[in-house]
Amino acid sequence: MQLLRFTTAGSVDDGKSTLIGRLLYDSKSIFEDQLAAVQLSSERKGLGHVDLSLLTDGLRAEREQGITIDVAYRYFATPKRKFIIADTPGHIQYTRNMVTGASTANLALILVDARNGIVEQTCRHSFIASLLQIPHLIVCINKMDLVDYAEDRFNQIVEEYTEFASKLDVTDIRYIPISALNGDNVVNRSENMDWYQGATLLNTLETIHIASDYNHIDGRFPVQTIIRPHSDEYHDYRGYAGRVAGGIFRPGDKVTVLPSGLSSKIKSIDTFGGAVEEAFPPMSVSITLEDDIDISRGDMIVKQNNQPHVSQEVDMMVCWLNNRPMQQGAKYYLRHTSREVRSVIKEVVYKIDINTLHRMEGDKEIKMNDIARVRLRTTQPLMLDAYRKNRSTGSLILVDESTNETVAAGMVVDSFNN
Repeated sequence: MQLLRFTTAGSVDDGKSTLIGRLLYDSKSIFEDQLAAVQLSSERKGLGHVDLSLLTDGLRAEREQGITIDVAYRYFATPKRKFIIADTPGHIQYTRNMVTGASTANLALILVDARNGIVEQTCRHSFIASLLQIPHLIVCINKMDLVDYAEDRFNQIVEEYTEFASKLDVTDIRYIPISALNGDNVVNRSENMDWYQGATLLNTLETIHIASDYNHIDGRFPVQTIIRPHSDEYHDYRGYAGRVAGGIFRPGDKVTVLPSGLSSKIKSIDTFGGAVEEAFPPMSVSITLEDDIDISRGDMIVKQNNQPHVSQEVDMMVCWLNNRPMQQGAKYYLRHTSREVRSVIKEVVYKIDINTLHRMEGDKEIKMNDIARVRLRTTQPLMLDAYRKNRSTGSLILVDESTNETVAAGMVVDSFNN
């Protein structure tokens, strides 16, 4: 079955955790002991209903405050599809956690409180989803029960968000009026909103097309490790293991190894279950070549006639995740696919105003949760694609050399031809 990864985003108290809890509960994806524990916790809090948000809020501080702090991952499946959910926080200081949850998502659920409409965090999270090139957005207009299930209010929020989203790089946006607390249009169709003729949330998640989200054109295979069994059966076996980041590889394909530039042909493609005739994203495989080439972790196997940009200059958009501001001229470890190099920040080009999406070229101070365009230089060449072209080879993180903290997530900008 196909796997869909999706993340939730939105402002504080928009009902993200409750929505996931409702999705799990109504789709019969909760064990009895889990439900019993949530019922007991709800009774202790003096609630007259079962607080489904407790299914995902696992930290004690989260349960006590009724908020989400860390990213909570939940798995469930229906007869049509498997799902991994990343429940991310709504508070501004936890925006970095939202970036973490969204980095691998096929789809983002943007929750909007029907009473409050579009707020700053809605814009911030939507822009991050666009920046991270999440192909599909579902705008869930929640708490419709608190506005008497009014169609006019739903249409007003859709109009506001559509106007804002015209500035985003997202083509597939869908709108669903829901009540996560009561279950309207989450798994079952609402009897209170007969004016809405669209699909329920679960039906949309089960049927949305994601097969074409991966890049199947540009062959990219970052090498993670070298497999040398040294056994009698596989005495001369030398396999290059990793996860296919783009394109389709087949035995007999002519390939080039970067950054060395040496060429060979694919001899075989092996998996845990045996040899396969082709490998494509996001398969994890071991590739053997016809020639003995010195290849190590961090190198990349690519097609001969389709290669990434090899450079020590990186132009990228960053989400700054650290309490300490970015320092121009500061040095950081840069991790890109399976490659780790040292880098220095050369220039802050501009900062983004999260509300208007305008560029602020005069403001070069980048603090936590700011989004900016910066230029770096690395000590060794990287094999880069624009992030919009390939999310795997176009993404990177910066790590503080002294504390080992991840300070930024970056998306490579397509400036290779500038």
